Amino acid sequence: MALAADCRAQSSSSSAPPETQAADTTPSPRPRAAQIEEGGAAVTLEDSEPLFDLAAALNACGYDADLDKSAPVRAKVRADMNEALQASEAARDARDALCGYIARHRTNDLGLEVGQYVSLALYLSPPPELTPNVTELDLPPQAATVVNVLPLLRTFVDAVNLHLIWVEHHTDYEALLRRVHDPMTQMILSTNIYLHMPVSSYDGRRFLVLIEPMLSPNLTNARIYGTDYITVTSPDNRPDGDPVRMDEIRHIYLHYVIEPMVYSRSSAMERIQPMLRGVQDAPLEFFYKSDVEALLTECLIKAIEARTFVIAQPRPQKPTVVRVRADEEPYETAMVAYNAQTALERLRLVDSDERQGWTLTGYFFRTLELMEKTGDGLRDEIAPMIYGMDVGGEEHHARQILFVKVAPADPLRPATRPHALAGMDLAEVALMKGDTGAAADMANKEMLSPSGDHGRAQYILARIDLMHGDAEKAQEGFQATLKLSKDPRTLAWSHIYLGRLYDTMIPPDRDRAIAEYKIALAVRDSRPDTKIAAEAGVAKPFAAPQRAGQPPPADDDKDFDPTGKKAKEAYKPPQ
Repeated sequence: MALAADCRAQSSSSSAPPETQAADTTPSPRPRAAQIEEGGAAVTLEDSEPLFDLAAALNACGYDADLDKSAPVRAKVRADMNEALQASEAARDARDALCGYIARHRTNDLGLEVGQYVSLALYLSPPPELTPNVTELDLPPQAATVVNVLPLLRTFVDAVNLHLIWVEHHTDYEALLRRVHDPMTQMILSTNIYLHMPVSSYDGRRFLVLIEPMLSPNLTNARIYGTDYITVTSPDNRPDGDPVRMDEIRHIYLHYVIEPMVYSRSSAMERIQPMLRGVQDAPLEFFYKSDVEALLTECLIKAIEARTFVIAQPRPQKPTVVRVRADEEPYETAMVAYNAQTALERLRLVDSDERQGWTLTGYFFRTLELMEKTGDGLRDEIAPMIYGMDVGGEEHHARQILFVKVAPADPLRPATRPHALAGMDLAEVALMKGDTGAAADMANKEMLSPSGDHGRAQYILARIDLMHGDAEKAQEGFQATLKLSKDPRTLAWSHIYLGRLYDTMIPPDRDRAIAEYKIALAVRDSRPDTKIAAEAGVAKPFAAPQRAGQPPPADDDKDFDPTGKKAKEAYKPPQ
């Protein structure tokens, strides 16, 4: 399995024309972050001059985070910039204007503050243009908030001749790429071997790791843009050990590998939906409390990490020369102790993950052990894992867990800072628990507030009507939502629900249903479940979810219930 070719170091800083970039193969083309050569590898390790420019600008404006732990090239670049600034008043003026903008856009979270410029850099053409390769509306929200820094950045880059500094130190970047290449290749290889995953060439999806030593080595920026899984990391100055946070890169690689498998099995998510009730009091982001696919994916990844966890204690070495049986006994005794300690630490890791809210980690930890014994791969085993889950038993297990107060943030979804849920987030939680009365009260109050999110409130009310079996009122509610909301996900799912209502009318109105599903696709919500649900609706008429003792539903839907049966069976929280 030759992964070296898939993880080869290559520069994205060349001034390749846009037409040489790979075209997105999805029906609705999405803007692509960074650059990639058509027909290139699915897994790449690169550097980027636009990213260097923005990172260097941050350093020029006082970004000193973990400077003492950074690779030596960071200090060299800073020294060269300082020399250019001392020699030119125009350069100093450009620096002051740039730093003034950065100061005005500071946040209370340094990681998020840097992250917004990293997001922007991923969508910039190479210098000297440094212009977005997509429209401002297509930029990620983080990047769009600081897009006006670009005129000031271009002036600064030109004034200090930053391109020349980049060229002079690019050999240092190439050395860092080589330093990261082998550990990353080994990580990809070992992960694929454990999961029995084949090595595939570029198919429209990619996993991209960008090296930028001008940033803190303690900060990993991870992004998912469409089908692009991108990690920005910075090597440290240690002479030994992993040069980057390889565990975090592996975590994001597991998202890249596993998410398509989970989202392609949306038909199982209706029956797993009750698992969300058991995590409402966990210290997880609302995203995971409201999206069962996201929760399931993260739990499966946590379980894989636990199954492959290696303890710090060195593994005993088997003797090279064995003359008598007694020569092997110390090694065997040491291996028994080593394996017992490994098993104990892995179970402790599972317990820690579950107490943070990843309540299905133990279930997947056990099923992965069975996978290891059978020798099958995850691609073959993931369907039995998901469809064979005892949801009632796992939900009961989740309710017995005593959650911790604070949990570490997922690298892909770094939290700004802990905050209490409010407004329609609370209404969503009530809806997840089956408390439609409380959800309706909060949504109605939001509708009465002049500054309330009327679109989302109306969307929640329409879903409640649907759960209560009032299809006509729900249809009116979703149509009203389309007039009130500007949120892509709310709009897309309102169209999907309308399509399903047309499909389940007597007689069905298939033409109007297909039109609604196609509009949902055109809205371009970035979440996979939206695309899957809309495409499934175009492919065949929607059938309302079946109940216990019947085959699994055609696709995922937690609210669609024109008969009102689900509302009668809804979970009632304890008083």
